[in-house]
Amino acid sequence: MKNYLIAILSVICSIFCADTAFAGIKTIHHSLKAVLHPAENRIEVEDTITLPEPSAGEIFFDLHAGLSPVLTGAGLGLIPAGAKAGAAPLESFKTKLLSGTKTFTLKYGGKINHPLTSYGKEQARGDMRTPGIISDDGVYLSGNSAWYPQFEGALSFALISFDLSVGLPEGWGAVSQGKRKHKDGALAQWESQEPQDEILLIANRFTEYIKQQGRVAAMAFLITPDKAIADKYLDATINYIRMYESLIGTYPYAKFALVENFWETGYGMPSFTLLGPKIIRFPFIINSSYPHEILHNWWGNSVFPEFSKGNWTEGITAYLSDHLIKEQQGGGAEYRHTVLQKYADYVLAGRDFPISEFRSRHSSPSEAVGYGKSSMLFHMLRMDMGDKAFAAGLQDFYKTNKFRFASFDDIRKSFEKASAKDLGGFFRQWLTRTGAPELKIENATVLNDGDGFLLKLGISQIQAGDAYSLSVPVAVTLEGRPEAFQAKFEMNDKYAEFTIRLPARPLRLDVDPEFDVFRRMNRDEIPAAFSQALGAKKMLALLPSKAEKILLQAYRRFVETLANSGPDEVDLKLDNEIQSLPVEGSVAVFGWENIFAEKILPSLPEAGSAIEGGNVRFGKTVISLKNHSIAFALKNPENKDTAVMFIASEGAEALPALARKLPHYHKYSYLAFEGKEAVNKAKGRWTINESPMTVFFKGSSGNASKIGIGRLAGRKALVAVEH
Repeated sequence: MKNYLIAILSVICSIFCADTAFAGIKTIHHSLKAVLHPAENRIEVEDTITLPEPSAGEIFFDLHAGLSPVLTGAGLGLIPAGAKAGAAPLESFKTKLLSGTKTFTLKYGGKINHPLTSYGKEQARGDMRTPGIISDDGVYLSGNSAWYPQFEGALSFALISFDLSVGLPEGWGAVSQGKRKHKDGALAQWESQEPQDEILLIANRFTEYIKQQGRVAAMAFLITPDKAIADKYLDATINYIRMYESLIGTYPYAKFALVENFWETGYGMPSFTLLGPKIIRFPFIINSSYPHEILHNWWGNSVFPEFSKGNWTEGITAYLSDHLIKEQQGGGAEYRHTVLQKYADYVLAGRDFPISEFRSRHSSPSEAVGYGKSSMLFHMLRMDMGDKAFAAGLQDFYKTNKFRFASFDDIRKSFEKASAKDLGGFFRQWLTRTGAPELKIENATVLNDGDGFLLKLGISQIQAGDAYSLSVPVAVTLEGRPEAFQAKFEMNDKYAEFTIRLPARPLRLDVDPEFDVFRRMNRDEIPAAFSQALGAKKMLALLPSKAEKILLQAYRRFVETLANSGPDEVDLKLDNEIQSLPVEGSVAVFGWENIFAEKILPSLPEAGSAIEGGNVRFGKTVISLKNHSIAFALKNPENKDTAVMFIASEGAEALPALARKLPHYHKYSYLAFEGKEAVNKAKGRWTINESPMTVFFKGSSGNASKIGIGRLAGRKALVAVEH
């Protein structure tokens, strides 16, 4: 979700929200007539503005510099008030309206053309951004562009409604929020009576596709015509809207549109998403990021976050889209394991903070808390309440707060109503505390008392500070039984003992086997992965001193890219400049000819992999080293709590593409890419063979064997997607 004016949104509600929903919210209404001249980087605008109430004093507003506004109608003149720095260069103006007047008109025009610039770190999903651009490649205007008046003072807190007509060159189309009123050749008209925090104007040479489903239009605007891919997205739009309506409530807008951007973006806007040309065509997007952006129209774009009390929208959206889709595919536990892995790998000392302080994602640690930890809050809430009550809580929260500002406290109230429970302690614990519980099995013994088997279990919370109140699930695999015995225990102290009476001899105990508890996992529960290496505060990059000059230079450029991919500090050395791998921080070893390759490659068989002749084997997958780039992460032989990342390619030409792509595969342990375009051919995670959250017991034969976990009870997804 794209959010602007974050610093002020949290106080809008107290000033402008009435007791009734949507219709009672006072807005500034803009009636805009715009003409775009992309080849000249220019726009002309006439904006008739209606304030919530008649103005009694001076009105101050900002516009993009160089637009030269002229006031017509009820104003008493327009006075320049100086230049101002913003996302784009601004000029301030002041005016005063005639007594009792709340409507006035501005006419202005000029150039808005800010080139794309890089933003953030690649590992933190950094991208190219602009505060506004009008060009022959396309048009992107937002609130940050100040292409319409940005009011100061009390009016700066007001939400916006608008109607917009856009004159365009022949063959162009325009998209904005809300409902399209009219389209006639080079004229497009849109309106949003729903309150908004900005007005967006996107334009390009679009080919348009549409499917009407009841009152909602599924739309696609593609720069490169492609009916087949458009139809896939239109069908997905209809299916996901139907699914979320059954879970949450009525979709709040008249359309949802897929809009192709002219650079790579992944923006979710009210009633549309703006995706880059490559992103749209990734086959996995339609069942991953796409439902996430659709869902934001409930959470964030119609129920607004009260930012001063924490941004709840990303956690609930991640849980009800990313997690839900994986759950529908049978991968819910794997998804939650990845969430806990990200937290363990990225949220190191000094990087942690409470969920209540999350505002937006700006790094991998902020994502691990604001998306990951927050999504697990909703999962634990669901596990405690049950699916029916959890869904009822979602529906009440949406119905009560639609087109209003809401906080975690409003979420608590709705879920207390649905569950008839006091959830104050639960929300305080997970929202206000920094950190996470850490669990340790202290003891596990089996007794046969003549009436059957008793398993006595002692669990500690070993994190610093007070105990968390937890509901801890356990699974016991029994001799001669295919199904595991499952139970759940309430733990409110730093140490607790539990006794389980079992119907058969226990062979294996697993604590939190499906990763239902948000916690800091033990490193032995987590396979070595690129996220562990990239998440370290410090990384040492070791280049092969014996490599050919061209390849060595390519590795150096790779390290430069890596420096913007997560580690706070990257130190570069040749392999012959040190005697041993460092104990602290992570290490990146480059090249088959690297001196340290022979020190880490022997660890591959332990992970189920091997270099065999001219091939590399990952489990049952065999990849030729020829014309392939290989990357894998292993535990540092000098310190098992840190990671070594190995990257090698036969040719320099593949390394630029690999450097760009590698951070996006951060959760994996091994990767193989083909050719200079670095087309992925293999990916996976090492198997965890022994976990500290698992204990094995002797069977009737007197021997303990490391058997697999018994069959766990099946779980239904929270809701099924309709096809």
